[in-house]
Amino acid sequence: MPDLAVIVPHSPDASKPSDAARMQRSRGRARVGFRRDGDATRLTEFIQEGCCKVRLPRGEPGLPPDAVLLNTAGGITGGDHLVYEADVGAGVSMTVTTQAAERIYRRSAGAVPARVENRIAVATGGHVDWLPQETILFDRSAITRSLEVELAEDATALMLEAYVFGRTAMGENLTTVSLADRWRVRRGGRLIYADGIVVDGDAEALLKRGATAKGGVAVASLVMVAPDAAARLGAVRARLEDCKGEASASTFGDVLTVRFLAANGQALRHDVESVILTLRGRPMPRVWSC
Repeated sequence: MPDLAVIVPHSPDASKPSDAARMQRSRGRARVGFRRDGDATRLTEFIQEGCCKVRLPRGEPGLPPDAVLLNTAGGITGGDHLVYEADVGAGVSMTVTTQAAERIYRRSAGAVPARVENRIAVATGGHVDWLPQETILFDRSAITRSLEVELAEDATALMLEAYVFGRTAMGENLTTVSLADRWRVRRGGRLIYADGIVVDGDAEALLKRGATAKGGVAVASLVMVAPDAAARLGAVRARLEDCKGEASASTFGDVLTVRFLAANGQALRHDVESVILTLRGRPMPRVWSC
């Protein structure tokens, strides 16, 4: 449950508490882990606290398990703190996704930015598909988010983060937004990929610039870590020819990166899904089409 804010008792010398101090804030942590047991994959960790939940839908026979993350608070706003963790055991392959697009709502005056921490560990011979649905930012929203991935030397991963700045169908203008997103991916203890995005201020004006988004409001980054990453570049670039927005792909070492830019969230989702299907070789998680 959200933690209750502490209200300062009234006294002649006490100042009136701010609206932000009186608000309830959402707190939550969810952790899920799987291990190999012979030919079977078994759940070994399942922790849910506060507003963070995990659902394990029944999968198709022979396919890796899916873990679906939920935020029962119905969105994120200033002062909230959520932590999601996944532990992928040796030889295990699994997908981690979200039930729906996450919404980052306007924060109250005086509230600190929301904080979301995502942590993934993949043991030897394991694989994870980190495929959350897009994050939608509302005007006057503020969030800091991080993705920390620890891969064993021979582990592999496919990771996505996508943002939509405002509800384009409603003509929403984002004149005040604070976003800081940080990626760190380590393999065998070595940092192999670091990335970040910071938007602070008038997002609408920033995204209109030619060197940023040229008026697009939906962006995404897709990263694959695998020994055959470079060999997949040709197939990915061929798929990008059918994108509704703009996209580009490149490789370095065992890392393949794809950047997406689109005019709206629907076009972004089309482009992202088409490339993920090419890399995964199987359908998207079912919650993506619910």
